[in-house]
Amino acid sequence: MYDYLIVGAGLFGATAARKLTDAGRKCLVIDRRDHIAGNVYTKEVEGIQVHQYGAHIFHTNDETVWSFVQRFARFNRFTNSPVANYHGELYSLPFNMYTFNRMWGVVTPAEAAEKIREQRESAGIKEPRNLKEQAISLVGTDIYEKLVKGYTQKQWGRPCDQLPAFIIRRLPVRFTFDNNYFNALYQGIPIGGYTKMVSHMLEGIEVLLGEDYLDNREKWNAMAEKVIYTGPIDAYFGYRLGNLEYRSVRFETETLNMANFQGNAAVNYTDAETPWTRIIEHKWFEFGKDEKGADLPKTVISREYSSEWKPGDEPYYPVNDEKNGNLYQQYRALALQEQNVCFGGRLGEYKYYDMDQVILSALSRADALLQEEED
Repeated sequence: MYDYLIVGAGLFGATAARKLTDAGRKCLVIDRRDHIAGNVYTKEVEGIQVHQYGAHIFHTNDETVWSFVQRFARFNRFTNSPVANYHGELYSLPFNMYTFNRMWGVVTPAEAAEKIREQRESAGIKEPRNLKEQAISLVGTDIYEKLVKGYTQKQWGRPCDQLPAFIIRRLPVRFTFDNNYFNALYQGIPIGGYTKMVSHMLEGIEVLLGEDYLDNREKWNAMAEKVIYTGPIDAYFGYRLGNLEYRSVRFETETLNMANFQGNAAVNYTDAETPWTRIIEHKWFEFGKDEKGADLPKTVISREYSSEWKPGDEPYYPVNDEKNGNLYQQYRALALQEQNVCFGGRLGEYKYYDMDQVILSALSRADALLQEEED
């Protein structure tokens, strides 16, 4: 018997398992995949840590989270500075004075702000009702048309005026020459990759891979007092109320006989005609733009293609529109009635989480479970 069965060896499951084990509880972690670390899984290819499920850059302002992850990994000083490619025109991301100068030739923050104000007023937007209007109100029509519209519609598979405004509200817009995409005190990539970090988190904890909880939940439930489930909440209930919608991502990864393909970790292709959303060159996450990375004779790149999720695909991004939000609330009501089962993580809560938010949520959930025991 175990105190806790944890379904999923990703960040949420590994964090909860570590916290509960440190508190003296006996945990069993299972995962249907053949590896730990969930979607942050990294694998070494040609001396390069390849992000198998897309780029993951750790960033946080939370001291508790940063102290926690420092127990299991050293982080490099990687700074996320993506580049936008629109038909061969290159622009800085986040949108900043480099972007505004390239787009309009302006050289001062006042000139850039005035240009955006003119375009917002020309579009007649006062209270943004959707993503298109929110984007134009933030950065103007020109930047929306070149750098937001095509990329976003590829990413979500829907016209921008059919997407909620909140999706883009956290888009960084700066009237400075700061190329750091994240406004976070702590940022970097674990040296040696995320798999190594999660492996350290799971030290001393029993882990079984290639085991699908939903195929035989009665067997697994009988092995523990409580279950922490991090899989899709609608799958747990057999999709009885219908499928929640997700966006999925397909990756085309190749090793190239060259030292440097694009000179940056991430280049977003913002036109509608290019089928992929971005190209990741993995070596620049770990080595930065220094001599060590450039000296490696090969490089590994991944093209990312966004698609509508269907059964059998990996679910990546919840489609947080009104219809899916209402359906999730119905599933959540069912989840609250489950005895000795709690739901967590991106799929269990049908919520887009940054990595630090996943860890903080898992720590909080573990604390709550320990408090329940005392009560």
